[in-house]
Amino acid sequence: MILPTEYKARREQLMSKIGNGTAIFRSALPAVMHHDVEYNFRQDSDFFYLTGFNEAEAVAVIAPHHAEHKFVLFVQPKDWEKEVWTGYRTGVEVAKEKYGADEVFPINELEEKLPKYLEKADRIYYHVGRDRNFNNTIISHWQRLMATFHKRGTGPMALESTNRIMQAMRMIKSPAELAMMRQAVAISVDAHNHVREFAKPGRYEYEVQAELEHIFRIRGGLGPAYPSIVASGGNSCILHYVENNRQMEDGDLLLIDAGCSYGYYNADITRTFPISGKFKPEQKILYELVLKAQLAAIAQVKPGNTYNQIHDTAVRVLVEGLMNLGLLAGDIEEIIKEEKYKPFYMHRTGHWLGLDVHDAGIYRHGAEIWQTLQPNQVLTVEPGLYISPETKPVEGQPEIPDRWRGIGIRIEDDVLVTESGCEVLTAGVTKLIES
Repeated sequence: MILPTEYKARREQLMSKIGNGTAIFRSALPAVMHHDVEYNFRQDSDFFYLTGFNEAEAVAVIAPHHAEHKFVLFVQPKDWEKEVWTGYRTGVEVAKEKYGADEVFPINELEEKLPKYLEKADRIYYHVGRDRNFNNTIISHWQRLMATFHKRGTGPMALESTNRIMQAMRMIKSPAELAMMRQAVAISVDAHNHVREFAKPGRYEYEVQAELEHIFRIRGGLGPAYPSIVASGGNSCILHYVENNRQMEDGDLLLIDAGCSYGYYNADITRTFPISGKFKPEQKILYELVLKAQLAAIAQVKPGNTYNQIHDTAVRVLVEGLMNLGLLAGDIEEIIKEEKYKPFYMHRTGHWLGLDVHDAGIYRHGAEIWQTLQPNQVLTVEPGLYISPETKPVEGQPEIPDRWRGIGIRIEDDVLVTESGCEVLTAGVTKLIES
């Protein structure tokens, strides 16, 4: 678990970066499933990262320049009648003690109290999000303070997103965060290994999904980190296939992309395997090519390398392999530069991983300078090849023989950048083939 001292250290780090500014963070909005039925609440990741507070209708204000209240929370007050219907609320008094705020106010006092944390700030840090009403609230306060600046001589003259600062902070994982991620990974590894044995011809994709997610929950996870993909046969060529309703057949490949969320920290694993236990020749050839690309890409995960080296390495291996198979033709440099491989491989080779599955983190600084890998970053490495019945080659490229069609393969691992190289956190799920 993340201790209160770590949340405090994160806020202090943020304060050191915003100087005389004030940062404002809004909790997530409840999401409606249908009519008046809501999805399970999932807190905004930046808000949670700084506070650990897991309730809706809350606002955190970070004001390092304020003489007394550098960390302020606005929360829902205790209300027994409403709590009977919608669940326990921490309330004002307990929130101050439990979450280390200098001051806590009821959320309905935000309009009244907020200006005193803004009037001496030189800048407001706030990421304009999906809550349009709250966006308008912040902008209105900013406009009023700018209009009276000439009388007071103080006030925020700029509004800046918190994203740049928060993404840089969240990219580097603490020991406590890594422990949470390792637990999410451990549960996910066990689930993947279980369903590899469970999946058989005649069973439905949703049966495999149910087995996966049963293990996620019974082991203490919050559930799936994202909608589980259980894609058999031609469904494996659909990147975000989530229907999971096909009956699996002998000779199918099964692509499973699923991970557990544990304490809001996530795992993300993909494996592709023949449910009958034996690859067909074309399946094996493409699988070995994707595996070769993934191993080469993982070898690029080390401090000092840049993020794009991972993708560029995977692409080159895949293109060379596809050229050897006659699925691409021409000059390799031209194929890569003009992205003529994209009918077969249309996504990037990975993403940052953490509180979000596609976690906060900068990939490049400007158009040309890619992020340099640093110890304690966590990312996925996930090359793939997808040749659906509808795949059409780029003009001037070879036609695709039918024997390759209907094959989709992705192999994904979660990789920690270490001081000297990397650690594949998800190595406990086999990806080597025996047949």
